[in-house]
Formats: sequence, structure tokens, C-alpha cells
Amino acid sequence: MKFTVSNLAVKQALIAMSVSIALVGCAANNNVSKTTSPVAAPQASQLTESQKIQTLAENYFDESMALNPVYSTFMGETKYNDQFNEPLSDKVLAKHLALDKKYLAAVNQIDPSKLRGQDLLSYEILKRDLEVDIRGYELPEHLMPISQFGGVHSYFAMLGSGSSAQPFNNAQDYRNFMKRSEGFAAYMDSVITTMQEGIKAGVVHPKPIIRKLVPQLKAHVVDDVSKSVFYGPVAALDDNENISEEEKATLKSEYIAVIEQIIIPAYDKVATFVEGEYLENGRDSVGLSALPNGKKWYEYRIETNTTLPLTAQEIHEFGKQEVARILSEMVKVKETVGFEGDLPAFFEFLRTDDQFYFDSKQGIIDGYTEVKEKINQKLPLLFEVFPKADYVVKPVEAYREASEAGASYMPPSPDGSRPGIFYINTRDLKGQPKFSLETLSIHEAAPGHHFQIAIQQEVEGLPKFRKFGGYTVFAEGWALYAESLGKELGLFTDPYMWYGRLSDEQLRAMRLVVDTGLHAFGWTREQAIDFMLENSSMAKSDVVAEVERYISIGGQALAYKIGQRHIRMLRNKASAALGDKFDVRKFHTQVLIDGALPMPILEAKIDRWIESQKS
Repeated sequence: MKFTVSNLAVKQALIAMSVSIALVGCAANNNVSKTTSPVAAPQASQLTESQKIQTLAENYFDESMALNPVYSTFMGETKYNDQFNEPLSDKVLAKHLALDKKYLAAVNQIDPSKLRGQDLLSYEILKRDLEVDIRGYELPEHLMPISQFGGVHSYFAMLGSGSSAQPFNNAQDYRNFMKRSEGFAAYMDSVITTMQEGIKAGVVHPKPIIRKLVPQLKAHVVDDVSKSVFYGPVAALDDNENISEEEKATLKSEYIAVIEQIIIPAYDKVATFVEGEYLENGRDSVGLSALPNGKKWYEYRIETNTTLPLTAQEIHEFGKQEVARILSEMVKVKETVGFEGDLPAFFEFLRTDDQFYFDSKQGIIDGYTEVKEKINQKLPLLFEVFPKADYVVKPVEAYREASEAGASYMPPSPDGSRPGIFYINTRDLKGQPKFSLETLSIHEAAPGHHFQIAIQQEVEGLPKFRKFGGYTVFAEGWALYAESLGKELGLFTDPYMWYGRLSDEQLRAMRLVVDTGLHAFGWTREQAIDFMLENSSMAKSDVVAEVERYISIGGQALAYKIGQRHIRMLRNKASAALGDKFDVRKFHTQVLIDGALPMPILEAKIDRWIESQKS
């Protein structure tokens, strides 16, 4: 899951609502003024360049949060908890574009030759992000605001469940969400209007994606309000000691009315539109290249998701090479365990033999909880910095498990009141093989996503736009690189566990081939599914979900393997340059301690560190 606070991600969250829970716009946004100087201060002309970038970064974050009330809730900011996204419109897009341009103009007035350390990194990151972001407004992302893989319909349900970032501690918290629900309903109306504009422009989702979206929306259209996920905070009222009994009764009545009269109708209206008019006008093609200006669109997706100057062709070829290499490694595992038969037969054995699968949903959760303790004991071998926040293992909620990935991670709250969450999708027992336990835990939790994101949030003095920002190529590249550390940590001693590592790496390698195939080279959905089934032991249900994910959010899946390759290249460069002076623990500290960085900026930073270690 990509977390970003750069306005690039803010805009993408507004117009794509795909993998981030950054939501944009609000009903009251008078806090943002186009005429206000981004570096306003009593003696602005007397500020040093260092002070300018620090002030600029803080003001940028504050203005972005004023335009992103739901995202600010996830960041632990409470003052916007009653607000929601301003409905989608050209005016809203223009407002965000104006904010980007204003800050880019201010950044360009700073002299980077006078900056060092964190200030230089902040300058480089902010300038790069704003430039990329501004170019993105030329593309019609906003015409497909929700999909089966993500969108406001999913994130609002997470908030309203009572088990996410939206607080329900006192009466005002309940009233805040009731008011926020009114904004949600208005936003959902704008989703319909925007998707109708998409129909006219020929920018619509493929039909398979639309069909998967319908049940997500209908899941919230219930006759019995107590069966709604939004009833969670109502059910929790009885145990709330901060609210009087009299007020509980009033809140319960008002809250149920909001669910019945505002929230359910909003979902119903969009579900009816999507299942009817939108599906009728859905497209039979699946790739971005089939859409107006699709080639440029996909090239932009490659740039934003990898932060590197790569082409679809070179990524496609690298992917095919990796798929072949990993297949040869899988053959070695087959031979090690003494399996008689070819590789496809081995894949079928792994897909179907009961010894490789849990017999209950709780068994899956217990398995990952046990592996957590095993891995935690080994981490000091390769790391010298650790997150203060813990993480917990939880199943994906029933209302979203049908279309969610096999696993995901939600960061802890910045104040430490909520731990990180390692979500496991337990819907399909055959989708969670035992041989994936070590690899998936490393990737999603420690030392993968939990390590990287929690440490980033805990670094003192890091500007907020970086503390809560991120890049898919860094986050997912780090998590996949973390998987590659398994043997160094003393894991993967069981050949089947090692196969689990290869299986997960194969998934990331196949993504390079399939994503580019779908969006640049005219592959069909069926062609992509067949390729993945032929080159892995994945369950077909998982393959279909993966392929439809790549169709929905083209380019995102490229980041994993590309990021891993770049981080490994930097480690090899540092090791070769420093020889006996190279300490892998210190290298990992350098990668993690400044938060997520675009790959070129990370490389420049590591190069400076290498030089500093030589003396």
C-alpha cells in the first residue's frame, strides 16, 4: 500500500483513489489562499535558504492537509474530522493545480547550493514531486475515480467501521462522522457525474473491473441496519464510559438515521448507476494504451511509480529474464525435495496438496503471529535501528475481502495510540499457503513495510510532508529487498519456505511482464492470466485478482521489482567501494533513516554517504 502526502499523491488520490488512503478536498477550504506567500514570515527576506525550505515544507504540508481532511484524520489530526472531500469538479482540480504551481514557484526561488543534509533532501524531493505532479494534470485520471481495487467507497467504509482512524471516543466524535457522512453523499453524487463525463470522453473501466465493483457497493445496501459495517460505532456505544446514558440514546437514534437516510442511499445510487449505465458503456479492451492518449498515460504511470527513466520495453524484457531465472531456481527446489515429475506437475502439487494449507481462517492468523516472534528475534543481525511501534496481525474485514489482495499493511497512528496492522486475506484458504509464511511476514511487517513506514514516522525532525509521504518504488522496493534478506537472517532453511520466497519474487517478476503487456503491448486479460498460471503455482483465484489489479492501477505493480533492484544495486556499490569498512547495518540505517525517497535522490544520498565513510 502506497502512502504519500506529496501533492502528486494527493492529486492521484483525488482522481484515481487507487492504492492510497489519501483523500482530497473538503467542504470548507478557506484555509488555502492562492495569494498567500508559501514562505510568509515577519522577516521573510532575512531568512536563510535553510529556513526558507523548512518554512516552505511546513506550509506546504499544512495547506495540503486543509485540502485533505480525510487524509489528515489518518495522520492523527482531529480538526477536520467532520469534513469530507469537496465533490469532484474542474474547479477542485484547478485548486490543487494552483497549489502545486504556487509552491513550485517558491521552491525555484531557493538556492540549493546553500543547503545541506535534510534541507537539501527536502528541496530535491519537493521540487521533483511538484514538477511531476503538474504534468499529471494533463491526463484524465479523474474520469475513473473509483475501481474494484480502491476508492472513496472502500475508505469511507473503513473509517465508518469504528476500527480505523476515525475516532469514536465521545459524543462529538459521533457527530463529526455524521456530518462527514453528508459530505460523503455529496461526493458520491459527483462520482456519478464524473463517470458520466468519462463515458462521453471514452475513458471508462473495462467491463470485468466494473463487474467486480458492483458487489463492493451493494455490500453496503442493507435492509437491516445492524448488519451494516457502519453500525460498528453504534454497537460500541453501550461500552463507552465517556458518554452519558441519555446522550447515548439520542446519538444512537441520530446515527442510525444517518446510516439509513444518507449512507445507504449514497451507496445504492452509485451501485445502480455502475451496474446499469456504466457497465453498458464499459470497454472490452483492458490496457491504458486503448484509451485516448493512452501511451503517454502509461509512460507517466511508469515514471510516477518507479521514479526512474525507464521504458515499457526494457521493463518487459527485464521481467522475462527474471521469470526464467526464478523458474530455474524453482526446479532446484523440486529436485531438493525429491519430487518426481516436471515443474508444472510440481506447481499442481503445491496448489492442491492439503499439507501446504491451513484448515481454518484462524489458523492462518495464528501462523503469522507465531512467525512474527521468530523473525523479531533475528532482526538485530542486520539492523541497528528499530521502530518503536508494534504491529498486530488481523484478517481483512469480510466486507472487502472478496476484492482485496492477499495481504496488506496499514501504518500505526503517528501518536502511537494504534499499532501497525498486518492484514491477511483469509477468504480463500488455498490463497494462503503455509510456505509463504516467512516471506509474506517479512514483506508486509518486519523488516519490510512496518519497519520502513513506522521508522519514517518516528524520525525526529523530519518535515511532515516527508514523515507521512512516500513512493511506491521505495516502499515496495524496500519490502521486496527485505525478503531477499531472509537467508542472511537465518530463515528459509526449509526448502518449501525457500520456495515461498521464490514464489513471491516470481509474482513480482511476472508483474513486470504482465503490467507492461496489458498496458503497452495489447495483451488481453486472458493472456495475462494464462501467463501467470503457466509460470507459478498461484491459485487461479489469486491470479485473476492480481491481473485485475494491474488492469485497474496500471504501473503500480512495476515498482516492487524495480525498487528492489535499485536498492540492491546501491548496496553492491557501497560494499564494493568500502570493502572491509562496509557495515550492512549502517547501510540499512542510511536507506531508512531519512524516510522514503525517489530512487535518484536516494542514490545521490548513498553516494555522499559512501564518500563520507572512506575517510
